[in-house]
Amino acid sequence: MAEETTAEAPRASGGTAWKRFALTFIPALGAAGILVGLTAQGTLAASFAVSGESFKVSADQLAGTGFAQYADTATSADGTEHPVALSVIDHAELSNLCQSVLMDTGVGEVTLLVKAGQGDKPAVAENMVIDVEQLSGDAEFTQMEIGRDASTVENATGKTGEVGAFGQQADKITIDGLRQTAWSVNAGTFSLTGLKLSVKPGNHECY
Repeated sequence: MAEETTAEAPRASGGTAWKRFALTFIPALGAAGILVGLTAQGTLAASFAVSGESFKVSADQLAGTGFAQYADTATSADGTEHPVALSVIDHAELSNLCQSVLMDTGVGEVTLLVKAGQGDKPAVAENMVIDVEQLSGDAEFTQMEIGRDASTVENATGKTGEVGAFGQQADKITIDGLRQTAWSVNAGTFSLTGLKLSVKPGNHECY
């Protein structure tokens, strides 16, 4: 009998908790879905206000062509500005991609976890723009230009920085052991092969 009482108690209280969870989490889930590019199709979408949550991205390897980078800001809906290194990659392939968003909800911390590109079929992004807050890994650049005026960087999206600002670009970029914190990812097309999306109570970030 003691076991039955223990099993029933969480159900009684959990009904209310999960209603609170739904009210707080569903809007956040929609925002996070945009961030990870699950709905990105066709041409590059216009810039959008970022949520108040940064998110983490990891990959065994990122291999890309047409790389450009310059300083910029990502702006939240409440007007808060976040300094970022805006990074553009015309074509990117990501092996063993993981993206995670840690959020506070009515039932505590919850992690939205997206995994794709496992095995021999990497996730592929075209015209990808990333508002990077922090990045680490072993990187190799081909035909690198450091200190180029940000207003003259070349990429398929046509995005450039301000005149006189610091910029850099490369024909090719490879990053092994990618670990990245970002405020947004925007892509013309984001193909997530072998997509697995899960929602887990607690902290289950990619790294």
